[in-house]
Amino acid sequence: MNVKNSKIYSEILNAFQSKKRLLAVLLDPDKIDFSEIKQLVEKINQSPATHILIGGSLVFSDFIKKIISEIKTFTNLPIVLFPGHPSQIAENADGILFLSLLSGRNPDYLIEHQVKSAPLLKKSNLQVIPTAYLLIESGGITAVERVSKTIPILRTNIDEAVATAQAGELMGNKLIYLEAGSGALQAVSQEMIEKVTASVEIPVIVGGGIRTKEGIETAYNSGATMVVIGTAFENDSKFFNHLLND
Repeated sequence: MNVKNSKIYSEILNAFQSKKRLLAVLLDPDKIDFSEIKQLVEKINQSPATHILIGGSLVFSDFIKKIISEIKTFTNLPIVLFPGHPSQIAENADGILFLSLLSGRNPDYLIEHQVKSAPLLKKSNLQVIPTAYLLIESGGITAVERVSKTIPILRTNIDEAVATAQAGELMGNKLIYLEAGSGALQAVSQEMIEKVTASVEIPVIVGGGIRTKEGIETAYNSGATMVVIGTAFENDSKFFNHLLND
């Protein structure tokens, strides 16, 4: 980890240790209307969000840097890259989840993309957070599965998820990310979150398939430090208004 620039991770670690709940909104650059960024960010500012993640499995946008600059005009929330490819790195973000897809065995997502990214990241001021990324079966084929050409861990194979998370921790990763995938039909199960969070001593992020207040609460109550909302907010910009009014 880029120790000299570790503020974002320190805040996540403090939240983990104090049982504070963090919420990230995941934005897909290809689905952002540049002319509506101000309104979009205002809705995020009014929500319980503590972080903004930006990126995705399939990003064809060539103006991520411009999008981030515009978002920063309207918010002070930390913007963290969630890249599916080295081309998605933008140096004007605040940090990056340096992902390794440990649930799969495709070398491109285990080490190749990381090798290509490393020289650029070493020269940047981005806060680099090594993250073990685990794709979990969600009832359908997600973009992550298609793009990475990897098979997710079965929802029922909790022992494999636990062992993979433990391996990620022992390899030096600072976060575990349990991901059901964009547009997932089912979120990561309560039992899996509970078993994984109990088996490691680092923060766990949970995302994919979470569409309700109950789903968010379940993830937190199962041990997640950060919950990520993507598709639900993408499909309904008033998603957080509904939560606050429930």
